[in-house]
Amino acid sequence: MLIKKNILIVTSEFPPQPGGIGNHAYNLALYLAENDYAVTVIADQRDVDATEERRFDGSLPFRVKRISMRSLRFLMYIQRIITTFKEFRNTDVVIATGKFSLWNVAFGSLCFKRKTMAVIHGTEVNFKSAWLKRSIDLSLQRFDQIVAVSHYTKSLVSHLNKDVQVIPNGISISDWKLPQSRTKLKGSPVLTTVGRVSSRKGQLNVIQQLPELLKHFPELHYHCVGIPTEADDFMVIAQSLGVEDYITFHGSVSEERLKQVLQATDIFVMLSSESRSGDVEGFGIAILEANAMGVPAIGSKGCGIEDAVLDGASGFLISNESDIEFKNAINRIMASPINFKQEALKWANQHSWSTIIKRYEELIEN
Repeated sequence: MLIKKNILIVTSEFPPQPGGIGNHAYNLALYLAENDYAVTVIADQRDVDATEERRFDGSLPFRVKRISMRSLRFLMYIQRIITTFKEFRNTDVVIATGKFSLWNVAFGSLCFKRKTMAVIHGTEVNFKSAWLKRSIDLSLQRFDQIVAVSHYTKSLVSHLNKDVQVIPNGISISDWKLPQSRTKLKGSPVLTTVGRVSSRKGQLNVIQQLPELLKHFPELHYHCVGIPTEADDFMVIAQSLGVEDYITFHGSVSEERLKQVLQATDIFVMLSSESRSGDVEGFGIAILEANAMGVPAIGSKGCGIEDAVLDGASGFLISNESDIEFKNAINRIMASPINFKQEALKWANQHSWSTIIKRYEELIEN
C-alpha cells in the first residue's frame, strides 16, 4: 500500500470513553487510515484502569499514543507536549482538536515547519475568561487551516479574520442499523434526548415545557438516555411542576439498548442551551444518529444544532423556550410520520463519514 501522507491527530478526548470531540477524532483517524494515510493519534488515558483503552487501541488500524494518567495534572500536560514534539518530526500534517490540543500544536508549530489544521467544535472557542479566550485566539492564528464543525462555531471565531472552512460532523451509517430485538417505550408521542443530563444538552428546557405540552399531548412521555449528571436536580424541578411521572431517566445504556430506545422513539429532542461557563452545543451528532434510525428531530436555534437539522424536512428548529413552537413542531411531525422518517434517513446519509472524509482529504492535499 502506498502511503499518501503521515497524519498526526492530537485530541483532548478519544474512545472508548464518551465525548463528542473523541467520537469525531476517532472517525477522522479511522477514515483517513482507510484512505491510505498513516495516522497516529495522541490522546490522554482517561480511565484509571487502562485495560479497556489498551484493548480498544490494539484493535485499530492506526497508532494511538496515550498520555499516562498522573495524580499531578501538570505532569500530564508536560508529557503531552513532549510526546507531541517527538511526533511532529515524523509527520506531514498535524491536526489539533480540543482545547489543550490547540495550545499544544500551536506551540509545536513554533519549532517545526509542518502543515497544521485546527478542528473547532464550540466550547473551546467560547470561553468567558478573557485570558483563556485570548490564548485560544493566539493559538488559532498559528494554524494554516481551521475547520469548524458548524456555521455557529465558525461565527465564534469571526473576529480572527481567518479563512474557516465548515465541515459538519459525520456518522458511520453502518453503525446505526436496526437492533435485533424491539422494545416498547412508555408514551405517545415518545420524546427522547440522548446525551449527558446537563444544562447544555437541554433536558431541563424540555422538562420546563412539559406542563404546557401535556395539555395537548396527555400521553406524552419524555425519555432521557445518558450519564445522569444533573438528573436528580432536574427531577426535583419536575416534581415542583407536577410532571415527574412523565419523565424517565435511563442513565447510560449499551449500544444495543440505545438503538432499541431510538427505534421506539417518535421524535428526538435536543433543546440545548449555553451554560454559564460558555459550554455550547457545537453540532449535535446524536441528532444525526437518531436520523439514521429514521427518527426526526426537534432542535434549538442559536447553536450548532442549526447545522444538524434540516428545518422542515428532517425535523424542526425552534426557540428552546417556546412551548408554542415546540407544540406545533410535534403536531406537524406526528401528522406525517412516514415523510419525516424518510427525510431523516436521507439527511443522515448525506453526513456519512465516507462522504465527509473527502472534504478533509481536499484540505490535507491542498
